[in-house]
Amino acid sequence: MTQTEKVSRTEVSKEYFDQIAKDYDTSFDGRYVRHMYPELVERILEQNPKCVLDLGCGNGNVLAELISHKEIALYGADLSNNMIEEAKRRVPNGSFCVANAEKLPYEDNTFDVIVCNASFHHYTNPVRVVEEMKRVLKKDGTLILGDPTAPSSLYLKVLNWTLKWMKSGDYHIYSKKEIIGLLSRKSFKVTKFKKMGARNFILNASLYKQ
Repeated sequence: MTQTEKVSRTEVSKEYFDQIAKDYDTSFDGRYVRHMYPELVERILEQNPKCVLDLGCGNGNVLAELISHKEIALYGADLSNNMIEEAKRRVPNGSFCVANAEKLPYEDNTFDVIVCNASFHHYTNPVRVVEEMKRVLKKDGTLILGDPTAPSSLYLKVLNWTLKWMKSGDYHIYSKKEIIGLLSRKSFKVTKFKKMGARNFILNASLYKQ
């Protein structure tokens, strides 16, 4: 895929989520990931974080589950302007910005936890996104990543072949081996990998000690 095609795919993703922002909870995408929220929130709280970034935060659903924890500073970034507006209304004590995950507007070593749920498969330059995650995550911080997958390698191959025609801007669906390999190459050690049914996974990852 050329750079122009990648930019186009990113724009498709942005337009899609701008369109469904107000009705995200009842949309296919919203219903698809809802069952992952309790596990994500549990993993976040296990880290006793002071500062959390939800990368690809959408309408703020995950951060909304943390509102009662006043000791946690809540941040969200998303490519969709409309999703960010929804998130601001849902999480009034959060700090939100419209941003491309390839170039985050945060200082190095800022966050105790980065959660990235159901958005990583949209990123057309995943290596660059992981590098940005590594940059803004504290050295002893935790990345919590949830994303779609497929129940078999053949299904996954066919699914990825069809993505070019999808109107939601999906770029690549990862197998367990692929996502662990990608993170490992950028100094992340994956732990607590868990399948959430046949078509989703959640993992924790921390940076290797230098």
